[in-house]
Amino acid sequence: MGTSLQLIERLVPGANLEAYIQAASRIPVLTVEEEQELAGRLYYDEDVDAARQMVLSHLRFVIHIARSYSGYGLAQADLIQEGNVGLMKAVKRFNPEYGVRLVSFAVHWIKAEIHEFILRNWRIVKVATTKSQRKLFFNLRSQKKKLAWLSHAELHAVAEDLGVEPRVVREMEGRLSSHDTAFDGPMDDDDDSAYKAPAYYLEDRRSDPAVQLENSDWTEDSNGRLMQALEMLDERSQDILRERWLSESKATLHQLADKYGISAERIRQLEKNAMKKIRVQMSEAA
Repeated sequence: MGTSLQLIERLVPGANLEAYIQAASRIPVLTVEEEQELAGRLYYDEDVDAARQMVLSHLRFVIHIARSYSGYGLAQADLIQEGNVGLMKAVKRFNPEYGVRLVSFAVHWIKAEIHEFILRNWRIVKVATTKSQRKLFFNLRSQKKKLAWLSHAELHAVAEDLGVEPRVVREMEGRLSSHDTAFDGPMDDDDDSAYKAPAYYLEDRRSDPAVQLENSDWTEDSNGRLMQALEMLDERSQDILRERWLSESKATLHQLADKYGISAERIRQLEKNAMKKIRVQMSEAA
């Protein structure tokens, strides 16, 4: 076992994946008694060596889980590495008094890290951002048996099975079926096909002279109305707004309170009232 431990500690999955897998498979699985003893040492005595042994003895389990996600087109080594992060988090949180094996407790943490990695890297544009979308993403991927779009009956069957509306399933299916496209197109594109790249047909309106002139006029008009509204305030209110919002080194409420000999709360109230008057004046002048 000592040789395998030394080998596994010198390797990472990306360096030599086959050697890593072979080394991990040679590390013996812990018995119930061994696992309980190591878990107790970690939980009660914060024994780092016990944690290391628990992690190493479960690397083969991470590899097994990572292989089930091979259909996402991501490197197996990366999936294993993320799964190992989840395993280490599980070991850190494992309580020997739970009465379960570490392998049962760790599966959630391992899959969670792999799921996060897939969602971060599977598409440039995120396909799932909420918890319910993430659940639907992985369930729909596992339930689709063919590359074709779901039929009406299949769509409703999946929706019912997952407890969501059919339109939600259709929307996620569209995301799953989409593909990333390079903005500039492949380097080896010839003149006949280069026009297909988005760079050739997506318009950048930021350089449009009409848009630039419109933005410039809008900014100038807004600044003018702001200055006019500001001049209609009393001198103290003008000074508070300038010091709080228009100065490079913005003053704090307490600094202005010391300057005018009033409380910071009173300064806040004056600032709020002045901002309200400014908004009213600007809207009337528009």
